[in-house]
Amino acid sequence: LSKMGWVRAAKGHDVDAEGLSYKSGDAFLSAARGRSNQPVVFIDSTGRTYTLPAHSLPSARGQGEPLSGRLSPPDGARFVGVMMGAPSDLFLLSTDYGYGFVCSLEDMQSRNKAGKAVLSVPAGAKVLPPVRVRDIDADWIAAATSEGHLLVTRLNELPRMARGKGNKIINVPSAKLKTREEWVAAITLVQDGEPLTVVAGKKFKTMKGPEVDEYAAERGKRGKKLPRGFQKVDELKVET
Repeated sequence: LSKMGWVRAAKGHDVDAEGLSYKSGDAFLSAARGRSNQPVVFIDSTGRTYTLPAHSLPSARGQGEPLSGRLSPPDGARFVGVMMGAPSDLFLLSTDYGYGFVCSLEDMQSRNKAGKAVLSVPAGAKVLPPVRVRDIDADWIAAATSEGHLLVTRLNELPRMARGKGNKIINVPSAKLKTREEWVAAITLVQDGEPLTVVAGKKFKTMKGPEVDEYAAERGKRGKKLPRGFQKVDELKVET
């Protein structure tokens, strides 16, 4: 899935999706792995999800086709993520206001071209890319704000829902959210002992398990400030 909402499918799991050619002004956004007989689920910036059969997608030998030609998202909506897997596979859905919940792929599927409303997006908030759950009891949420607060908290404390706004993951003062002074910049899932890499511009910091543990706290807390130089977080990466 490209930033401008073009989609294509490649056979094999060793495909370098970021290295494919993109139209001028477009770039890689998101990729999902699965089987050609599985459905592909997309989520847009309004929190709606849409389903297409994987085998019906255009080949990655070309530049694909715009999703808007096959789906009917609301005016102004853009696609923010793509998911594949078994019906029972779980994903973390969240917004940059710091709320989220766990949802099964089955609950996100819809035969309707207009999709279905799954994630409620507060006014002014943005949808964050969905994150695949590996193990609901072993996964921890790592959430970082645009001001450098990082919170690591248990995933199994979030509700499993078919739709809604979800519960608070990390606390960002509401006044700062409303003025877009601060928001959740990145979210991912990490397991005990796995290194977590914070990407801030061209710099990155990889923290080993014990250092990641220093940011662990109850769900809904403010989190702890990252070191100077790494507070303008662009991305959180986990090498599994």
